[in-house]
Amino acid sequence: MAASRFGTLVRQFSSSAVRNQLVTPPVQVFGIEGRYATAMYSAATKQKQLDSVEGELKTLKKLIKTDKPFAEFLQNPTFSRTEKKDTLTNIAKKQKYSDLTSNLFGALAENGRLNKLSGVLDAFEKIMSAHKGEVQCVVTTAKAMSATNEKEIRTVLQSFLKPGEKLFLTLETDPKLIGGMVVYIGDKYVDMSMASKINTYTNLIKQAV
Repeated sequence: MAASRFGTLVRQFSSSAVRNQLVTPPVQVFGIEGRYATAMYSAATKQKQLDSVEGELKTLKKLIKTDKPFAEFLQNPTFSRTEKKDTLTNIAKKQKYSDLTSNLFGALAENGRLNKLSGVLDAFEKIMSAHKGEVQCVVTTAKAMSATNEKEIRTVLQSFLKPGEKLFLTLETDPKLIGGMVVYIGDKYVDMSMASKINTYTNLIKQAV
């Protein structure tokens, strides 16, 4: 029953009446995954269980990454919704998860959306990151960045943050960029790569010919 109520909350999320009852998250997340994550954040906040729920979902996310059979089980359409729900209910009991986390499992299982669990966990993580004042930033370059360049880019990115915000920088490499960099900071995106410039010039030439 609790899982059904949680599922109803998610399905009704788009209505203004229900939205006004929800605790508004510090950042908006979209799609089905975003609706479940937002409902979870609201419920956990109201019940003052935000920290414990965050810990439970982090543990679950780690389990999905490290336990390949479990991850495949969640995605496998040959298992019934009931089988999946029972399995996750047993996991919740074994790990002594809160009712909120158990209800999330139940709602996803009942609606045939356990294949979106990883996306829900990612969306919830994004909400919690914003809740803590963290700003996620990903900088991708063609080659690994030197320590000096990393220090410089951190300084530049830090200047865009508001007082009290914390920068969480992830450095990635992608040889296809050729040169320059691609920067994601929060919900903003800047493509300063050579590959992007080449594509732009190529398209301009094609239009001119």
